[in-house]
Amino acid sequence: MRTQTQPAPLWQNWARTARATPRRFASPSTEAEVAALVATEAAEGGQVRVVGAGHSFTPAAVSDGLLLQLDALDDLEWVGPPAADGSRLVRVGAGIRLRALCRLLAEHGLALENLGDIDAQSVAGAISTGTHGTGATLRGLADQVRGVRLVGATGEVVEADQDQHRELFEVARLGLGSVGVLTAVTLRCVPAFTLTADERPRPLGAVLEALDDEAGPVHANDHFEFYWFPYTDVVLTKANNRGGDAGPLSPVLRMVDDEILSNGVFEVTNRLCTVVKSLTPKVNWVAARALSARRYTAPSYEVFATPRRVRFREMEYALPAHAVVPALRAMNTWLRHTGETVPFPVEVRFAAADDVWLSTAYGRDTAYVAVHQYHRLPFARYFRAVEDIMRSHDGRPHWGKLHRRRAEDLAPAYPRFDDAARVRRAADPEGLFANEYTDRVLGGR
Repeated sequence: MRTQTQPAPLWQNWARTARATPRRFASPSTEAEVAALVATEAAEGGQVRVVGAGHSFTPAAVSDGLLLQLDALDDLEWVGPPAADGSRLVRVGAGIRLRALCRLLAEHGLALENLGDIDAQSVAGAISTGTHGTGATLRGLADQVRGVRLVGATGEVVEADQDQHRELFEVARLGLGSVGVLTAVTLRCVPAFTLTADERPRPLGAVLEALDDEAGPVHANDHFEFYWFPYTDVVLTKANNRGGDAGPLSPVLRMVDDEILSNGVFEVTNRLCTVVKSLTPKVNWVAARALSARRYTAPSYEVFATPRRVRFREMEYALPAHAVVPALRAMNTWLRHTGETVPFPVEVRFAAADDVWLSTAYGRDTAYVAVHQYHRLPFARYFRAVEDIMRSHDGRPHWGKLHRRRAEDLAPAYPRFDDAARVRRAADPEGLFANEYTDRVLGGR
């Protein structure tokens, strides 16, 4: 075990929006070591938080006590027998990164049913913050969790699922790590599948008009999302459907589109807009019209995830699905009125209602609206204005992305919020797994 007993070096998240200098930093290699470290910190009246890839934009992982990194807990523990629908339960170490998990599952002929567009996160971090993908009939990653193993506030190891410690399970699978340190996760996985990706630019107005249509793109595709470039009337639509035989994307085209254009040139244009802000509408206009259509078939996890090398800050809100069009129109009006420098596109995705207590899609079909800002540009005014619009449409903020909400105004948005708070108090009465962020958004004890 590599445990630092002196003050650890400064830790920063990927977006550089959160930082900490914990009293101790540890990378345990076994669950028993995690339990011992937690018990010691509890006895000393300290604080424990866990960091994965640092892809949360919030201070969720910040700790001035013990900061744990669980990268070594990345084993495949077991694969269960197939169910009638071909799905299998798979147990993996909670520190495994999504990218590694997808490849491991593929070796066993399996896949995650849905996935977000970034696969750098640890499994524990992804489920604990409510990571989701897109698909009107599909739910977020936490809904795929069927059981967890965690280290509790006294250093005990607890198994929790829908049959044992059910309430603890609900908060453990999506609760910002507020009831213990996840060490293993049981996931429902489906037989491996391919996706045919169809990506093409379309007029913004036409896409918005079709969103509520039962035969529109949201409902007609397994997975649908779009990116809107502010100050333009163009969106890039991405429709991914199971099966198909469009053939693989050529390595040259992938390099040009995903690396040179989406990362290399995009970094340059963002820097240009940082220096000459008045160029932003023209740059976005050129970028939107430079988009070309492409269609290809590949294993699901290769289609879901895309490389993101341009550093940014992000806020995302979950809206009732019917509210997305008026919300986007209000954003468009605000941007054109203020002329805010926004060279990043707005991302819109969709998900089915679920019953995970703290899920942003709890009890309602959902549209997700994510706004981004280049890390060298100010974001506060833009995000504040968008947040006001989202709140006017009963929006719920993503737990792992920037927002200004607090427990007192989040509680009415979640029918099971008080239940989650009760479970948290019982599981961690002394606040061992708390920090300023969890207290702000989940409430103190």
